[in-house]
Amino acid sequence: MNTLNSSAYHLAIARCKRAMMLGAAIVVGLLSRSVLAEAPPNVVFILADDLGWSDTTLFDTTDLYRTPNIERLAERGMTFTRAYSASPLCSPTRASILTGLSPARHGITSPNCHLPTVTLTAKATESAPPNQKATIPTSVSRLNVNYYTLAEMLRDHGYATGHFGKWHLGAEPYSPLEHGFDVDVPHHPGPGPAGSYVAPWKFKDFDHDPDIPDEHLEDRMAEEAVTFMETHQDKPFFLNYWMFSVHAPFDAKAALVDKYRNRINQDDPQRSPTYAAMIESMDDAVGTLLDTLDRLNLAENTIIIFASDNGGNMYNEVDGTTPTSNTPLRGGKATMYEGGVRGPAVVAYPGHVEPGSRSDEIIQSCDFYPTLLDLLQIQAQPSQEFDGISIVPALQGQSLTREAIFTYFPHAPRVPDWLPPAVSVIAGDWKLIRTFYGGDAGTHQYQLFNLETDIGEQHDLAEQFPDRVQDLDRLIEEFLSDTHAVVPLPNPRFDVSQYHPELIGKGNHKSSGNQKRTQNRVPAKPVAGWLPGGTCELSHEADSLVVKSSGGDPHLSYKLPNALPGEKLTVSFTMTSTAAGPGQVFWQEQGVAPAFFRERSKTFDVRHDSQPHQYRVVLTVHHPVLAIRIDPATAAGRITLSNVAVTTEGTEISLFPPRNEDAGVEHRKQ
Repeated sequence: MNTLNSSAYHLAIARCKRAMMLGAAIVVGLLSRSVLAEAPPNVVFILADDLGWSDTTLFDTTDLYRTPNIERLAERGMTFTRAYSASPLCSPTRASILTGLSPARHGITSPNCHLPTVTLTAKATESAPPNQKATIPTSVSRLNVNYYTLAEMLRDHGYATGHFGKWHLGAEPYSPLEHGFDVDVPHHPGPGPAGSYVAPWKFKDFDHDPDIPDEHLEDRMAEEAVTFMETHQDKPFFLNYWMFSVHAPFDAKAALVDKYRNRINQDDPQRSPTYAAMIESMDDAVGTLLDTLDRLNLAENTIIIFASDNGGNMYNEVDGTTPTSNTPLRGGKATMYEGGVRGPAVVAYPGHVEPGSRSDEIIQSCDFYPTLLDLLQIQAQPSQEFDGISIVPALQGQSLTREAIFTYFPHAPRVPDWLPPAVSVIAGDWKLIRTFYGGDAGTHQYQLFNLETDIGEQHDLAEQFPDRVQDLDRLIEEFLSDTHAVVPLPNPRFDVSQYHPELIGKGNHKSSGNQKRTQNRVPAKPVAGWLPGGTCELSHEADSLVVKSSGGDPHLSYKLPNALPGEKLTVSFTMTSTAAGPGQVFWQEQGVAPAFFRERSKTFDVRHDSQPHQYRVVLTVHHPVLAIRIDPATAAGRITLSNVAVTTEGTEISLFPPRNEDAGVEHRKQ
């Protein structure tokens, strides 16, 4: 079933299931809480996007980047030198963090969760183009609501839950709000930030601060996370801060780009000033969270996990080079080599994890869920299983009793160092990569590496150690069977005359397309006090504001000179439009974040017939109002507004046209 109707069916089934689970969860929670001598610890999970193993200063692998706050976090806890993502791409790893399951089991093996097709079950593909030896299965495209996620578990045990940043596991009805999170900001289902990192952005219901025209998205996300922690400081909270950084598009604060441009060494494989600036903004956000935990006196009772969803990007082109380099590791994002799946990871928990410690134990994304349950003394559901294990022994300085970890990636994106559909196993120092049907006569192809002596995976030892290949491949087969993985099949259309094995691993670098915008960014300027945003240009003609919309999300906002009290406000205006779509009015309330959010908005019908019409939108508010935003349409066209006013408690304030040279407003009693 691949329709939205089937999605609604699954949602209903999941809700019934959770209702049954909740009773057991409450009993287990009460028993668990009685064991704890202190208040339950808060949980802060920071997931960086595309952050490579050499993108921080944790391992002495960079001379360019600066990450003092990540180092500061490491001083509070344990740094893992062998931390692996569940996949070399983002969505599969994210699903594994929330479920504790391998991508081979939950079925999300590709980052396709922003695409319109809803697929809830992985499917084998019967054939492929004739130049490929193996077929590529169809990936699941949404995180099924039947899974009892980490957020649901913690919420059912009394935690306030908030998700901030990137999601990429499906829009409603598969958003964070359906997976156990009370709060989701900016409620964006896309694969990266909407348009850019530096305002203006193009999120549907999330605008930048009108007072900060060049606001950086990560600064704002950290600010939203701070508000969440302040709001819930008197009860346990789960803050899921999944950064947009340092994923494409590649743009950053202009001053930081200039700063790093003067530090570039052309002989260093890390030589993009834009990417270095993005790293610094990411690190600043980590510092903001640490500062807040310290200020609120919460740091001593908070578990912090910092990790990356996959390796660093080695295939885009930025500043005339790749965004980063994962040296000494081979490959990067979207590859099966170490550079695609190995990244930085830190776990801090005062009193439980030795400050400034390091571990060479092997950990993976699906370990975090069972580890948190172990640390919080929460029992899993009776029928709940994990592919990951608790790494608490490692956090206590001991060894882990695991045989191996696996990476399942049955796809073949054409990036540098790519492989056809493959699966790998790491057991101790040994790593075996199986390329499905990549050998002769329909056999698999293997690469064997000793990571202790060859961290860069330059020496294939498969022919030298055939018995070890056989033993490790047996583990792979058991893993695929246990997870019920939908695997590639031999391609019946394979034509050896069209097969070019010399092209395997060869990829082209792609431009990010954002360089000119980063360096020559011109902030939007207010027009008669109104600040344009989204997909529009704003001008002033006679007694009208003229909005030229290029489609999507045109809007304009106005900061009031004084906060307006009252429980009801009426926004009125005359509007003429040649665009299409409904209109929407947002308002910003004092002491409530974010500034403009869908829960503080009101839609209204618009007549797009090129004729002037009067509109009155009544808003029910709970705190004094600081600003108003009007979204006049959702399509391209020309829109004019005049006689814009807001009325509250018998007082009307003119927002346009200005009637006072100083404030641009006029107050009069009705």
